[in-house]
Amino acid sequence: MESAPTFSDSLTQSPRPPGLAIAAFLLVFIIGFTLRLFPSAGFDGIGYDEALYRGYVNELIRTGLGAFPDQAEGYVVRQQSLPAAILPPTRFVYIFAAYLWHQASGAEALDALHDVSCFFSILMLIVSTVFAWRLGGWRIALGVAALMSCSPLQIHMSQHALIDGVFAFWATLCLWLLWENLRKPGNAAWLAAYTAALALLVLTKENAMFAYLGLLGLLGANRWLRFGKITSALLGVTVIGPLLGVVILIFLCGGLGTFIATYHLLVAKASVLPYAIATGDGPWYRYLVDLLLISPLILLLAWAALFQLRATEKAPWYLAVFVGVTYLVMCNVRYGMNLRYATIWDLPLRYLSILSVGHLSGFLANRRAIAVVLAVMSLCVFDLRQYHLFFVQNDLYELVTGGLLRALKILK
Repeated sequence: MESAPTFSDSLTQSPRPPGLAIAAFLLVFIIGFTLRLFPSAGFDGIGYDEALYRGYVNELIRTGLGAFPDQAEGYVVRQQSLPAAILPPTRFVYIFAAYLWHQASGAEALDALHDVSCFFSILMLIVSTVFAWRLGGWRIALGVAALMSCSPLQIHMSQHALIDGVFAFWATLCLWLLWENLRKPGNAAWLAAYTAALALLVLTKENAMFAYLGLLGLLGANRWLRFGKITSALLGVTVIGPLLGVVILIFLCGGLGTFIATYHLLVAKASVLPYAIATGDGPWYRYLVDLLLISPLILLLAWAALFQLRATEKAPWYLAVFVGVTYLVMCNVRYGMNLRYATIWDLPLRYLSILSVGHLSGFLANRRAIAVVLAVMSLCVFDLRQYHLFFVQNDLYELVTGGLLRALKILK
């Protein structure tokens, strides 16, 4: 006997969007783009990381890409003499993108970095919408687009020269492309895109290991959850893509020795950084606490959705496994927990939240669509209120638990 269709099944089987839905997509994108492009952050200073990124971009402007190995060697020399870690120039995609934008527009280094962060936050909104459409149909995609457009973390990342929003984009893109390769095995275009995305993920930030382990976890879980078909070609590019990124980094560093020294020093000295010791530790559930403080309704709805999933609902399980595996890794990094890293979970949490809203509105029958629309609009308004509270009214820049608690006046 077949089970009754689920809410996500009914949305996946829905027809193409009518004109009104297309207009709604356009409106959501306009709102999302405006929230990212319009300067709104209360903090208008220069953060510690921003100053370092600015220095790397200025050095690239002064010496050109050919001198990048000298910059990497200079980092090793400087880092050896410092008592704690500073971020390395091997976060190449972010630095090089700002350099290219400076060359094209003439923007100062810090402004170029801000513009790159904003651009990738916009790309994140677009890719999340397309990915959600591929996972669950246009109706779910519209809801996800609305929630992503108003995500406090995504807007915050667009307002500063921070790399985490850029990294979240590449992680989400890799997650989507793995899904496509599982569903359409052997497709050369999808395989090539997945390979390139993995390489660029590695070239963006060393946190690529977290996302990569999440992707490997999905390949392992495929044996039981049957997301799609794993081919030898897919396994091959899953290895080749990151290796390609590592090889490029070695070349950019000027040799294997400098590359190894860079990451050895980063790992060794990050654990003694006073700020990381003061703010980057906590129990395994710290990310849950921080997410509950900044987007409580989204987290609770996503959590509720997990208890309503059936084994046949491949898409939500796919996202849930990725979050579960990456969470397990990230919550065990000593002195390395920060809510900025949780931007890679923005899409999965909002996708699950839309499913939960659909399930909860099931008893309304013919008025279900209206209820879902009103619920999504309410969630957007609430998240925008959270953004204003934390990042406009209280001028937060760093996303540590103490600052979140003080903004909510839980701590004085």
